[in-house]
Amino acid sequence: MMVGVKVTKTGQWSQASAVVNTMIGTFSKAQRQATLKEAHLMRAEIVKGIRSGAPGGVPFKPLAPTTLAVRALLGRGGKKPLIVSGGVRNSIRVKEQGDAVFVGVLRSADKGKANIAELNEFGSRPIVVPITAKSRRFLMAAFRKAGTIQPSATGTTVAVIRIPPRPFVRPVAESQLFAPAVVKKRFERNLAIGMGGILGTV
Repeated sequence: MMVGVKVTKTGQWSQASAVVNTMIGTFSKAQRQATLKEAHLMRAEIVKGIRSGAPGGVPFKPLAPTTLAVRALLGRGGKKPLIVSGGVRNSIRVKEQGDAVFVGVLRSADKGKANIAELNEFGSRPIVVPITAKSRRFLMAAFRKAGTIQPSATGTTVAVIRIPPRPFVRPVAESQLFAPAVVKKRFERNLAIGMGGILGTV
């Protein structure tokens, strides 16, 4: 003997099913949009930090006098790192990668911008650069114009350069603006907006 319960559907079930399916699609779209808003906000903060010289409120280490002397001779003003050409700043991108979103300088960026960005973010090991007669004359001219100590005209054959870390991504990511609780609250609000107020509080 079989015992069971018979269920009979009444009402507008087809319409209800359509609404549910629509909500699933709306949720997926709203989630993507909320994620992208966070990514674009981070990109904007990184760019602002480079322009101000203090990403995430953490000031860059000042440039060496030798670097400033070379800038002056080349007619490139400004004393802040990463502002001479704006190349790195303008290379910062937001790119969707599956379920994640990348914010930073892509490896595909032109003219080695990714390598330059990495050098500034993490610093470099000592770089040994040969000094030719031409480069020595250039350096002497730069230092004379800047009024700094001049290098010796003879004897020195190499220069050892070490770029100190001047991170412009990590200080922003670690700032209060992107603290997990703050991001969660902002994300949920943007998700609710994307759902038209159906989910959560706008």
